[in-house]
Amino acid sequence: MPEPYWQDTDAGLQLYVGDMREVLPALGLQADCIVTDPPYAETSLAWDRWPDGWPALAATVANSMWCFGSMRMFLDRAHEFEGWKLSQDLVWEKHNGTSFATDRFKRVHEIATHWYRGDWGAVHHDTPRAAYTGPDKHTRAYGNRGKHYGEIGAYMYEDDGTRLMRSVLRIKSVRGGLHPTEKPLSLLEHMVTYACPPGGLVVDPFAGSGSTLDAARQTGRCAIGIEANEEYAERAARRLSALTLPTEEAAGADA
Repeated sequence: MPEPYWQDTDAGLQLYVGDMREVLPALGLQADCIVTDPPYAETSLAWDRWPDGWPALAATVANSMWCFGSMRMFLDRAHEFEGWKLSQDLVWEKHNGTSFATDRFKRVHEIATHWYRGDWGAVHHDTPRAAYTGPDKHTRAYGNRGKHYGEIGAYMYEDDGTRLMRSVLRIKSVRGGLHPTEKPLSLLEHMVTYACPPGGLVVDPFAGSGSTLDAARQTGRCAIGIEANEEYAERAARRLSALTLPTEEAAGADA
């Protein structure tokens, strides 16, 4: 069993350093979901190298996985996701993207895909809802809605003031972060709460700046991260060590 590079036993967080293809099997764990941002292998940067076979290894520890990537990455590596079934994709719209090409549209988004294995009904999924300020739909009955996705029987709908969160999320990019591809905490929190039940376990095989572990802790989940680069692991460890959550007493005082 590998020794954690850093851990917080009270919060249920662990961070390991090494190649995930070696560390993950050695941990012998089962998780509720994986949330990760693997290297896309689209640049000449030393850390941007695709670890062959990692999606198959991920399948040995969880049946649910959020994975960031570009359309090129997913098309080039489609064979490596064999055995996984695609449920949906999210589009993260950045406030200002970057592009090295002048003959294409400026790229201001990234894709996050959700994959699962086995029976969809057995996979935890809790779609976040957002406050709705439009016209009140109030309580009403609906009849059959046609056959676009098959027959839908009559049902009663009551407006609770919320709507399913949209699949395009506009969230500011992280500038001057701990890792070149660091993802916003608020974006990861939505993904974690969707795929992992409260108190469950999230695994990130490419932990980078520790954002996934941070999001898990902030939402009441446990998390295990693996990072190949010790420099980034040290930055993540310092970040996670500096986290302070409000105590029940302090939270009550602020209420």
